[in-house]
Amino acid sequence: MEEKREKPQLPEKCKVWKKCGGCQYQGVSYTEQIKIKQKNMNKLLKKYGNVKAIIGMENPFYYRNKVHAVFDRDKKGNVICGTYEAGTHRVVPVEECMIEDKISQEIIRAIRDMLKSFRIKTYDEDTGYGLLRHVLVRRGFSTDEIMVVLVVASPIFPSKNNFVKALRKKFPQISTVVLNVNDKKTSMVLGERDIVLYGKGFIRDRLCGCTFRISPQSFYQVNPVQTELLYKTAIEYAGLGRKEQVIDAYCGIGTIGLVAAGKAREVIGIELNKNAVRDAIVNARENKITNARFYQGDAGEFMEGMVSEGERADVVFMDPPRTGSTEKFLTSMVKLGPSRIVYISCGPDTLARDLEFLTKHGYVTRKIQPVDMFSFTEHCEVVCLLTKQFTERTSYSNPLK
Repeated sequence: MEEKREKPQLPEKCKVWKKCGGCQYQGVSYTEQIKIKQKNMNKLLKKYGNVKAIIGMENPFYYRNKVHAVFDRDKKGNVICGTYEAGTHRVVPVEECMIEDKISQEIIRAIRDMLKSFRIKTYDEDTGYGLLRHVLVRRGFSTDEIMVVLVVASPIFPSKNNFVKALRKKFPQISTVVLNVNDKKTSMVLGERDIVLYGKGFIRDRLCGCTFRISPQSFYQVNPVQTELLYKTAIEYAGLGRKEQVIDAYCGIGTIGLVAAGKAREVIGIELNKNAVRDAIVNARENKITNARFYQGDAGEFMEGMVSEGERADVVFMDPPRTGSTEKFLTSMVKLGPSRIVYISCGPDTLARDLEFLTKHGYVTRKIQPVDMFSFTEHCEVVCLLTKQFTERTSYSNPLK
């Protein structure tokens, strides 16, 4: 008699997933999610080369080290916190999210419950009245350091010392609390001014053997476990042999460049965000890395300057935002003529667009490796290796082996 097999159980659906819009694959098993993403990657990128099997996650739950909640009141006047409903500015209350760090979520709920006793009003976008707009919590998964950022419409926060004391009594592991002032009518979460209420105003985390300082406004990958795999793949593809001049474009706080520095002659990082550049310089010093330099500015213009000065680069790492790169940047990079480009993308559709440009301007795509960083969503990161066509043989380690 044939043995009766039980059907695989699907994960429980989040109660607000349809309104939230953050997760597109609720109720879909992780195995099936990977199959869907692989099909999408192949459809977008296979014309440029063989798309390798996606590197999936061992644990696809509670992986986000950065948790953001918007604060408001419901029709009864009760304080609520959660996320904007997809395509609107209506706040959907969220009690628990399946992909956000659990401790960070607990801290946000505790802040919500504390507001009434401290007589702190939530901000109203329509009237401009009220104080607390958002709360951002970042946790270093390796160090367990926690940063709480209170985004407010005014720098005057009633009983701020008592508020921080009460919050830290509930969560003594909080390392720093920062007041971020956003007094403009804007959809941007963070304002430009930070006031440290407790601690140093930043946290640290470890990644690929390096320690990184993370400020409230710094970019840092939200899934540190998969980021290790992503960056190790990128550096392997670069084929570094300690003789290369490396450009780290869109360098942020220096993560890729500093991890690569031990295998290169020199790393030059370029980033528009001045706060991120400041953190990158500190990160280099704290990791005792002396062959990495960081500059604030436009990476495309910086490379144009290198070309005009007759300078060269062997490898360019580029990790642009989801909108991809610009034709101006890509043209500058082509003029610089690195022998290898390692493109890290969080937007496969814009990656396909940029690969189209690069393959028409002297480069060939050698490897395409997707890495799943965002389970339950349709997003997927990809690492691509491109090499310049018709270059002379060089002495670097062969990245194609």
